[in-house]
Amino acid sequence: MELIVPAVLVIIAAGAYFWYVSIIGRRNKVKEALGSIDAHLQLRSDLIPNLLRAAQRFLSHEEKLLTEITVLRSEVTKDYDRGNGEEVKQHLNFAEQLSSKLGQLRVQIENYPDLKGDGPIEEAMETMSEVEAQITAARRFYNSAVTDLNNSVEIFPGSVIANMAGVSSMPYYEAAEASRAPINADDYLNPA
Repeated sequence: MELIVPAVLVIIAAGAYFWYVSIIGRRNKVKEALGSIDAHLQLRSDLIPNLLRAAQRFLSHEEKLLTEITVLRSEVTKDYDRGNGEEVKQHLNFAEQLSSKLGQLRVQIENYPDLKGDGPIEEAMETMSEVEAQITAARRFYNSAVTDLNNSVEIFPGSVIANMAGVSSMPYYEAAEASRAPINADDYLNPA
């Protein structure tokens, strides 16, 4: 009888420890996934200057769009705290805005046959498409890791253990509102 209370306490302590280890492992998985996204975002950011230089020759009337892309590129490449949910959310928001602006640039390029057929631009756009596909895959991995982490820190007793360990839920990498809006085909078709 005397050993029951200490045995129960040892079991509770062991359970809390294993839950803590699980939470830390999930937090680290989120940081790893975020690192993968950042690596792909950096690759995309490295491609942007060459694409903009090539497109600038043809798209002088799109100076505002080119400037917005440049500004967002600098925001995406800034350092941030991967453990701070608000900073991560802001970083991912800038990345999504940049994706949206690059999509607009792609539409502009496709509207100009001479520009679309330009070798360096065509190659840059193809490479950009490959990088965007890699970002999409990294985004899925990140969101999956965030789901695991958020479930473990928001459900009792994980919420108590996470609070003691200073681990909080992380934001999802979601599509921007503009990406969710219905597409109007007339915006992309050239009237003859």
